[in-house]
Formats: sequence, structure tokens, C-alpha cells
Amino acid sequence: MADLHDKQNLLLQHRRGWAILLSCVLVLGAALYISSIRNNPTGYYIDESSISFNAHLIAQSGKDEHGESFPLFFRAFGEYKNPIYIYLLAVVYRITGPSILAARLLSAFLLYTSALLLGLVAARLSGRRDIGLFILTTALLTPWFFELSRVVLEVAVFPFTLLLFLLNLRRVANATVWSWLNAGTIAATLALLTYSYSIGRLFAPLLALGLVFFLPRVKWRSVGRAWILYTLLLLPLFVFHWQHPNALTGRFHIITYSNAESSYPQLAWEFIKHYAGNFNPWRMVLRGDPNNRQVAAIYGVGQILVVTLVLAVSGLVVIWRDYRHEPWWRFIVYGLAVSAVPASLTKDYFHILRLAAMPVFVVLLCVPALGWLVEHKTKRAWRFACAAAIVLTLLQGALFQWQYRTYGRSSYRAQLFDADYPGGILSHAIAQTSRPIYLVDAEPIPGYI
Repeated sequence: MADLHDKQNLLLQHRRGWAILLSCVLVLGAALYISSIRNNPTGYYIDESSISFNAHLIAQSGKDEHGESFPLFFRAFGEYKNPIYIYLLAVVYRITGPSILAARLLSAFLLYTSALLLGLVAARLSGRRDIGLFILTTALLTPWFFELSRVVLEVAVFPFTLLLFLLNLRRVANATVWSWLNAGTIAATLALLTYSYSIGRLFAPLLALGLVFFLPRVKWRSVGRAWILYTLLLLPLFVFHWQHPNALTGRFHIITYSNAESSYPQLAWEFIKHYAGNFNPWRMVLRGDPNNRQVAAIYGVGQILVVTLVLAVSGLVVIWRDYRHEPWWRFIVYGLAVSAVPASLTKDYFHILRLAAMPVFVVLLCVPALGWLVEHKTKRAWRFACAAAIVLTLLQGALFQWQYRTYGRSSYRAQLFDADYPGGILSHAIAQTSRPIYLVDAEPIPGYI
């Protein structure tokens, strides 16, 4: 009886220790994501203002800036913005009123929650809390996720909706038959992914096509149910496209390298070059997005932690050797492969917004490598490898935070985000004695205050 009592005490202490450790990670992660969020980046980018303005109008009257009631897509300076994020922000504004802080807190919440979901998926896949906690910590420190959490853009909801889809898919992955309800949850999360960001209109159908990896374990009629329901949920998009020709494709025609003079061999070669460039490890871990005017990223800094990339590549090796016949892991590898397809159709290389799905799959691919270390290495070797991975992850994560907080308040970023408007242009205009005061924006681009 004494031995049993001692074991119960040890188990209770172990659980308390894990609860305390998890709580510390969650609290520190939340503090990291909300720290200085109102003023870093300083100012407010024009797209952020546009999104916030329309969300405020929807919250107040149900109409956008052009007077349309609850539009499916929002018209703004020559393009159409996607609805999911704007309607979520409208709900927030309905409660809090319009503010920069409330909007950026929504983005922070979405990416913070995405990190939690990644940790949850990792724990379920591996059956180990320590691996789930490591993935959670890694995701919270990943520059890609953190930077998306600091701006009020539609893409902030994209990793979250992708993880909702993956969680639903994982839940039914081992079933032989998907009920209409199960197929409906898969279709619904695919639809959310489609409507959340522009790349989702191609990426989500590619994921839907990837459901064939679950055959023949899952019956054809089950996959067919998911496809039918997903198609039905896309009908509003098709109707909108029919009623507003080029509204959803006009932006793509501007940013793509394809034109009327391009031959098929030229287009194929351009796609291959851009596809390979989007998987450039140098860009991933060291140089980041090459566009120095990328609002969501600080210039010249990698988006993936070195330890994460090493573990992800190792995870691919483990999958090929041990799990290549597992439908789930084949789908995850496929998801990584197609995550670069939409971005590879545009002129830019390693555009982090158009590649927003990539870090989700990269982080998930660490799970097989971590599981292999647990199963095949001695306890001492596992502890050493785990300690080294944790230390390196924390060090690089801390270095990135210092870089972000230093560069985020630079004069260049302030100019990019129009930070001088309230204290410079607007205050100077108000100080003038003449009335009325006219503020003139660039004619092709309406301004948002």
C-alpha cells in the first residue's frame, strides 16, 4: 500500500509539474504576442486602415464603405478583400468600438491560437505531452507566425483556418466511412480556408483533391460527400464571380508573370523557378522575404527557426522510411508541396503572405523526427538532443524578438506604416488658421484615416 501511495504521489507531482510548465509557456507566449502590439509596428498601414474601416461600418450599419449590405467580398482601391477576417473584426468592434489595439489583438489571438492548435495536433499525433509542448513553444517563437500576428491583414486568419481543417481531418483519418456530418465538417473548414485569403481559392481545392490519399482506407463515397458539400459551399463564390467579372482575378493578373505572349514552355520554366525559390532554405532561415516593403516582415530576417527546419527535413526522412504508407503523413507532405503552388504563380519569390500555409506544415513535420528520437535513442541521448533543441530554439527566438523590436520602430517602418500622419501631416493641417482644410490623397488610391 505504501508503494502504491508513493506512486500516486509521484504521478500527481508529475502532472502538477506539467501543468505548471504548460501554464508558464502559455502565459509567457501570450505576453510575448501582446507586448507593444499597439505601437510595433508603429503607425497603421493603408490595408490595415481599409480593413478596420469596413469592419467598423459593418459593425455599425451592416454596410461597407460603398454602401453594400453584408458583402461577400469587400471592394477597396481596385481589389476585393476577403470576408472572414473583416467579419471577425466587425464582431470585435461591435463589442469594443473601433481601435488599432482591438484590431491587432484579434490578429495576435488568431496566431497565438494557431500555435496552441499546432501543439495540440502534435501531442495527439505523437501521444506525448513533451513533444506537444515543444511544438507549441516552437510555433510561438517562429518568426513567420509572430510577424503575421502583428498586422491587421486577412492572412492573419489563414493558419488558424488551415489548422481547423487539419484537426477535423485528423479526427476522421482512421475511419473507413465518413458520415455526412464528418464530411460536412471537412467541407466547412475547407470553405473557411477558401474564403479567408486569396491564395485559399487555389490552395483549398488542392487540399480537397489531396483527400484521395485516404483511399482505399476511406470509401469513395465518403470522399465524394466531402467534395459535394465543399462544392455547394463554394456556390456563393461562383455566383459572385459571375456577377463581378475579374473582381477576384484582377489582382492576380497584375502580380502574375503570365501574359498573352507567354508560351507554355516559358510558363512551365517560370513556375519551376519560382516553386524552387519558394523552398529556398537560405530564405527560410536567414534572409526571409526579399521585398523590403513587405509590411508583415522585417527585412533580411529568416522566417523559420534553424532547429525547426532541421527537424522538418529529418521528419521527411522518417516519414519516407517508416510512414510512407500512412495516409495522414502522405497528406501532410502533399500539403507542404502544394502550399507553394499559389505563390509560385506570381512574380515574387518567397512572398511570406502568399506562402502563409507553409510554416504550418513545416512545424508539423518536426513531429516524426521528435518521435523517432524518443523511440530510438537512449535516455541520455534524448535528453541531450532535446536540451540542445530547446536552447537553440530559445536563443534564436530571443534574437528574432530583439531584431523585430529594434527594426519595428525604425524610421523606414514608420514611413511604411504612415506613422507620421497623426503627429506630422494631420497636426500641421489642423494648426493652419484657414478653413476649411482639404487633405488630398493620391488619386488612384483612396486614403483611410
